[in-house]
Amino acid sequence: MPLDPDLLLFWAKKAAALLVLPPLGPLLLIMLGLLRRGRGRRLAWLGLASAWFFSAPATVGWMLDALERTPSPTMDQLSGAQAIVILAGGQRRHAPEFGGATVNALSLERLRYGARLARRTGLPVLVSGGRVRNDRRPEADLMAESMAADFGLAVRWRETESRDTAENARNSAALLSPAGIRRVVLVTHAAHMARAQARFEASGLSVVPAPTAWLGDPDGNIGARDLLPTPRAAFAGWYAAHEWLGRLAYALRDRLRG
Repeated sequence: MPLDPDLLLFWAKKAAALLVLPPLGPLLLIMLGLLRRGRGRRLAWLGLASAWFFSAPATVGWMLDALERTPSPTMDQLSGAQAIVILAGGQRRHAPEFGGATVNALSLERLRYGARLARRTGLPVLVSGGRVRNDRRPEADLMAESMAADFGLAVRWRETESRDTAENARNSAALLSPAGIRRVVLVTHAAHMARAQARFEASGLSVVPAPTAWLGDPDGNIGARDLLPTPRAAFAGWYAAHEWLGRLAYALRDRLRG
């Protein structure tokens, strides 16, 4: 069976992210530094510093500040849209209380806001998200089930083939085109919005950004306690680092293709 180059690229990005992003990236630096001893201690200190950087509210807030700059849409902006597109954020495979796999917390946050917008505007909904492994269900199917069971709304379109944001955009545009839909309300996390909006607009759609689930501190007030790592900041730091790495990957891919 011939290898799928897009699939190979997808898994290469996943592997690179795993090796670079926290927590494994900083841990690898610390381990290599300890193994080398002597001058290798610099690597260990670098790993320790990066572990702190990605888990302290002060530094994580700085990373998020440049990502979460898109404001919530106004009713005037929403009034010109033709559909709502909600992007998947992942799935929870072990959820026996729901009878099997279901959406994870990231997807649920997006669905909640998407459902509120759908009720406010009456617009039809498209959910977008495929599967990264053949033994898993497409995330769009899980999103549609949650939308119906938890929010009492039916989705009109399910985009079930995408593996990343670029494919979300390309495949969603292809599904919406036969219906003559050109302007959409795009729902995703605030930190992910700028990258997602750019991909959707590159696919020929006009986008009304509808970000949700801000991870940064809206006040921006930094105190001494914000220099101490916290579990919440560690998650936000991973998400922010993942987003910056995603921006870099797409910029490199666009440059190579251009």
